[in-house]
Amino acid sequence: MDGGPIPLVDVSRFRRKVLDLPYARTSAAQMLDLYLPDLGDGPFPVLLYVHGGAFAMCDKREIPLEPFLGGLTRGYAVVSVNCRLSGEAILPAALQDLKAAVRWLRANSRKFHLDGARIAACGGSAGGYYSTMLGLTADVPELDDLELGNPEFPCDVQAVVDWFGPTDFLKMDEQLAASGLGPCDHNHADSPESRYLGAPITEIPERVRQASPITYIHAGMPPILIQHGRLDHLVPVQQSIIFAEQLAKHVGHDSFEFEILAGADHADPGFETEENMDRVFAFLDRHLKLA
Repeated sequence: MDGGPIPLVDVSRFRRKVLDLPYARTSAAQMLDLYLPDLGDGPFPVLLYVHGGAFAMCDKREIPLEPFLGGLTRGYAVVSVNCRLSGEAILPAALQDLKAAVRWLRANSRKFHLDGARIAACGGSAGGYYSTMLGLTADVPELDDLELGNPEFPCDVQAVVDWFGPTDFLKMDEQLAASGLGPCDHNHADSPESRYLGAPITEIPERVRQASPITYIHAGMPPILIQHGRLDHLVPVQQSIIFAEQLAKHVGHDSFEFEILAGADHADPGFETEENMDRVFAFLDRHLKLA
C-alpha cells in the first residue's frame, strides 16, 4: 500500500511445483505457476489465484499469494497466473488470458493431476475483480478469445473468492467521498481504471458497463464469497455492498456470501489471518465438494 516493492514468496520449500508454464503464446505475460500437495496423486481441485495490482503491475509470485498456498495442506492444487497488464493491452485482453489459462488447465489436467471439474478463482483487488468476471462471463463471447488455445474446453469456474474487488468503476469516487476516504482519483484520465479500459472512464460509460461484474449476474452463476474492509480507502466498501444487493435481488442469497471486515483497509492483514483463511477454505470446501 505504500508503493514499495512487494516481496516474493519463497517457493523453494514446495517439493512438487512447475514454474513459468506458458498457457498461451501471444505474450510473455501468459505464464502460470503450478503447485501440488506433497502427498497424493489427485486429481486435485484447483485454486486459481489472480494477483492484484491496479490492472497495471504485480506478479503471480508476490507475497499476497501466500495465504492461498495454504490450500496445499488442505488437498488443493494452487495455480498462480499472470496475464497481460494494462500497459500492454486493454480490456478484454487480461480476461481473455485468464479464460485461456482455465482452458489450459483443463487440457492438461491429467498430466498435472488436476480435477478440471473443480476450479475456483481467487484474488484481491484487481485479482478479486478478475476472479468475479471469470465466474460471471464464461458465456460472453466478446470477452473471450478462443484463438489463445484449447477452444474445445470450457472456461467456467465452480466458485469465486473476491477480496475487495471493484464492481462499478464510475461510482468509486463518489463512494469514497461519501465515506471521507480517498484519494478520489478513479475518474481521472490516467487512473488505473481508465488505463485498463483505454480511455477516461467518464467518457465511455458503455465500456464501463461492459467491464462491470454487475452487468453479468445470472441464474446458475457459481457461488461467490465476497469480503471487503469497511475502511478501504482505494476500493470503497460500497462497491461490494451494492454488488451483494444486486446479487440478492437477481439470483438470491444462495449464490453468494458477503462479509465486511470492520476496521480493515485495502489489502489489510486481517484478510490473511488463520481465522479468516479457515473461513475462506470452509467456503471452498463446501462448493468444490472436497472429500
